[in-house]
Amino acid sequence: MTAPAPVVGVVGGGPWGLSLARAARRAKQSEVVLHTRRHADGSLPGIQVVRDFAPLADTPLIILAVPSPAVRSVARELGDHLSGRHMVVHGIRGLSGDDLRTVSQILREETPVRRLGALGGPVQARELHSGRASAMVVGSAFADVTATVVATLEGPWLQVKSTDDLVGLEWASALMGCLSVGLGYAQVRDDVSPGLLAALISGAVDEAVAIARVAGAEASTLYGLGGYGDLLASMALHDRPEVVVGRALARGASLQEAQKEAELRVEALELIPRVARFAQLQGVASGFFGALSDILTGETSPEQALAQLFGVGER
Repeated sequence: MTAPAPVVGVVGGGPWGLSLARAARRAKQSEVVLHTRRHADGSLPGIQVVRDFAPLADTPLIILAVPSPAVRSVARELGDHLSGRHMVVHGIRGLSGDDLRTVSQILREETPVRRLGALGGPVQARELHSGRASAMVVGSAFADVTATVVATLEGPWLQVKSTDDLVGLEWASALMGCLSVGLGYAQVRDDVSPGLLAALISGAVDEAVAIARVAGAEASTLYGLGGYGDLLASMALHDRPEVVVGRALARGASLQEAQKEAELRVEALELIPRVARFAQLQGVASGFFGALSDILTGETSPEQALAQLFGVGER
């Protein structure tokens, strides 16, 4: 007798949340409950759309896919319906506040749930939505959380790896999103050769590792699929929102214009200056994040940024 498909709750009806809901439905024909105000009930075949958090009390696994500024308020309201029997994982690339608190820290503060996890890696919303082959990483200190996520999401077109370094995966996801902005920025510059681009990627990842280790991350996580692998995929993902933003900024677009071109929310735009300040306060060298921050704040030109990063352009 076939075991019943697990019940999965997804919070967030944006492109990422909707893609995760569809991936869960596609992988194992799981029963999926989607909390959203964007879609009407019945508009998504096989997915139950709800506007209340109460029905999520019956979903053992909940995936959070909301913008990082909304995490605390959503977690506080959602937490009223949860208990220690639930598992909550998130797929959010942001870090909160100037002290860069992870989403799992906020969930621990605002809900009674302790079996927490995060999603990361190179997979993008459009790939999940279309069922195009890709890979992701789930991180949690609890083996049953990673096992449940793998069982729920993995299928013929999605490979799901796991790690027990939750902090490392959260930092890797956030920092690689930031570095993808820089990658897109460099890709459209005629004065950036493949060799200089390789130097950018290698040096930027080393810098991200040094910053994340201060927060308790393991270096191997950032050098793995959830970190380096995520960034490498960005080289081919020309429609990745962070890459789109970076290219737009290199062409001289304003922040608002770049964000509009990306279509989806880019957490990195608010995060980059905070990472640069955090690194400075921690005494960690952060030339790459500092240069990106200067670009976003308009304190440097593209030529000056390249001179700072690579020693080319204006001096």
